Amino acid sequence: MILAAGRGERMRPLTDLTPKPLIEVGGQPLISRHLERLKQAGVDEVIINTAWLGEQIEEYVSDGHPWGVKVVYSREAKGALETGGGILKAMPLLGNQPFWLVNGDIWTDFPFARLPERPSDCAHLVLVDNPPHNEKGDFALANGRVHTSGAQMLTFAGIAALKPNLWSGYRPGNFPLAPLLRRAAELGRVSGDYWPGAWHDIGTPERLQAARQAI
Repeated sequence: MILAAGRGERMRPLTDLTPKPLIEVGGQPLISRHLERLKQAGVDEVIINTAWLGEQIEEYVSDGHPWGVKVVYSREAKGALETGGGILKAMPLLGNQPFWLVNGDIWTDFPFARLPERPSDCAHLVLVDNPPHNEKGDFALANGRVHTSGAQMLTFAGIAALKPNLWSGYRPGNFPLAPLLRRAAELGRVSGDYWPGAWHDIGTPERLQAARQAI
């Protein structure tokens, strides 16, 4: 699943006319690169959730044929459901098996094939070095296990392998994914992987410019 429903408030005015996943970095829209690399990793079907300017994403991606994948859309209202609620809404499309997740507004050279197809825990997260905008990090990683605190904190890359049971007890609505991951980590149910390679969160015009320069 590619998360692509966000409004991109911090990217305005650019996102007033263009949804973040269609912003070009390295001469290619972010979502195009994701689809290309997911296909290389063996993915055949992709769920994309849409809300703000979602019609542009659907027009560009269509059914996924140019990338050799089948794309199905989970459409949300213009306000979007945040990450946790958006994934829960898409659960009938995702099914009851584990799935991979990637944020639509990141650029990375992480090889998706490194993600487990069937994680032993309810979540497996990819963590990266803390960028300037998230100096305190999100999670700690020790011996392949993810914790909510530790000597060296890292940042969640927005890339994960997840099981539907992570949403057990949650009802449809508007809520973020982060609290679910923290709760699972506190229960010892999250594994992780550190990626030292390139990773950019395209969250503001300044970060977009930095990513373009670096890439």
